[in-house]
Amino acid sequence: MSRSRPISLWKAGTVQAWLEVVMAMPMYIRSCAENVKSGKVLLGLTDEDLEVGLGINSPIHRRKLRLAIEDYREAENGAGLSKAADMDHQWVSKTWLRDLGLPQYSQLFQNQLVDGRVLGSLTRRDLETIFSINNKFHITSLLSGVQLLQMLGFDKEVLESRRGQAELQDVDPVVWTNQRVIKWIREIDLKEFAESLQNSGVHGAVMVLDPSFSAESLAKALEIPNNKHMIHRHLYEEMKVLLNPARTNQNQEYSRKEGTPTQSPASSCRYAEDRVSLRPRSGKSPLRFNPKLAGGRDLGFSCGSLPKEERLKVVQRSKGSPMHGYSSIEITNV
Repeated sequence: MSRSRPISLWKAGTVQAWLEVVMAMPMYIRSCAENVKSGKVLLGLTDEDLEVGLGINSPIHRRKLRLAIEDYREAENGAGLSKAADMDHQWVSKTWLRDLGLPQYSQLFQNQLVDGRVLGSLTRRDLETIFSINNKFHITSLLSGVQLLQMLGFDKEVLESRRGQAELQDVDPVVWTNQRVIKWIREIDLKEFAESLQNSGVHGAVMVLDPSFSAESLAKALEIPNNKHMIHRHLYEEMKVLLNPARTNQNQEYSRKEGTPTQSPASSCRYAEDRVSLRPRSGKSPLRFNPKLAGGRDLGFSCGSLPKEERLKVVQRSKGSPMHGYSSIEITNV
């Protein structure tokens, strides 16, 4: 009923059922029943109303409701619900985190009731302060996973379709799960190190979208001893074959979105050759991918250095919207 009937027409019973069944927030039903008698009232709730009137003290729970209300408002205006609405907190905490190779955070995300809309709003600061995640690589891994969802419009069907196509071929690594990366490690004859990637946060999106991720990064995650020089070289060569085309494709896609001209085939080849050069420079290990594009511009999809306007697009709000002036979080246009 909540999907087929405009939110402004909801009765009190529909609001309460939506809060319990769709939003998975039965703990707030009593206060909601006492204060929210219709969908129109729901549309007008402020952040203060949610905290004081409904007793929602968790900032992530308030954010979840505010994002959902805005999504339903847009749907009523003819836009339809976002694809992120299909990503409930169970999918995020169990399936999504498992695919990233970070199932250890499942209970944390479950407690916060993080759904697809909330995922799109998360920032590095949120993960550090609200979620108390201290591992910097895990934070980068999570943000890379969110960036991939944003690139795909939060469409689970597209994500699963591309992953299915890449399961039997070493293509489209940006959508690879942690399990698919482990499978690839075994296929390149490094199976003795493969299990080290369990719960590591290494997945295809962080490998492709974060330009600072290198063969050294993967070797460290695999716990390959530093004195195994030939194994390091072998891993580097395999990563070069797998990641260079994928990173070039992402650069070209980013250039099209930004309206900037893409590189010519010749310049792309020269850049690729320079990027994976095995000649040591400035005394540093050659087992590193150069994060710079031709012309000195960073690859546009790194998690830590994403253009803020790309990573967290703010929903335009009219002055009449209850979201106007809301400054405690950033709202992603999903």
